[in-house]
Amino acid sequence: MAKLVFRYGAMNAGKTTLLLQVAYNYEERGKKVLLLKSKTDTKANDFVLSRIGLKRKVDIYIGPKESFFEEKYFSKIQKVDAIVVDEAHFLTPVQIEELWKISKQEDIPVVCYGLRSDFTTHLFEGSQRLFELADELTELITICSCGKKARFNARMVDHKYTTEGDTVVIDGSNKEVTYDSLCGSCYIEKVLKENSPS
Repeated sequence: MAKLVFRYGAMNAGKTTLLLQVAYNYEERGKKVLLLKSKTDTKANDFVLSRIGLKRKVDIYIGPKESFFEEKYFSKIQKVDAIVVDEAHFLTPVQIEELWKISKQEDIPVVCYGLRSDFTTHLFEGSQRLFELADELTELITICSCGKKARFNARMVDHKYTTEGDTVVIDGSNKEVTYDSLCGSCYIEKVLKENSPS
């Protein structure tokens, strides 16, 4: 029985680069891979783009109100040996459930890559459903500027940490908004203390 896998980590943990490597490894062995991501992720539109410059067009670029069981998508899904998902945290809980069903009913491994939580430390809905359903969970590691393991994504607006704003602001879509990967201690010191009422 195929697995639903969630590989998660803070920003800059190399998730997209690893996804592209996994897709390449499948294809090198003569397997057909389906690459997909949510239209919520507007970075590079219908491509996945890693921070080191690797890029690949997705096979399914799905909207939040669409279903993987729609004929236009499911007909593609049934012809592959594996599915890899970039920015899986942006998928809806229903879409995550559909991928779980596909892994079991169609016996196709589904490997999802994404963030655990948003810039306010709360789980994304897609990530929460993955934690509930995934057969395998793997944390990918990146390092905070202090040298400890970074687990949190901090948002900066004009180079100042903030805890306010829309949940989704794609990096690169707004010149004033950037992100930093922080350990818990640095998140408390740099983000929470700086933004607490005096």
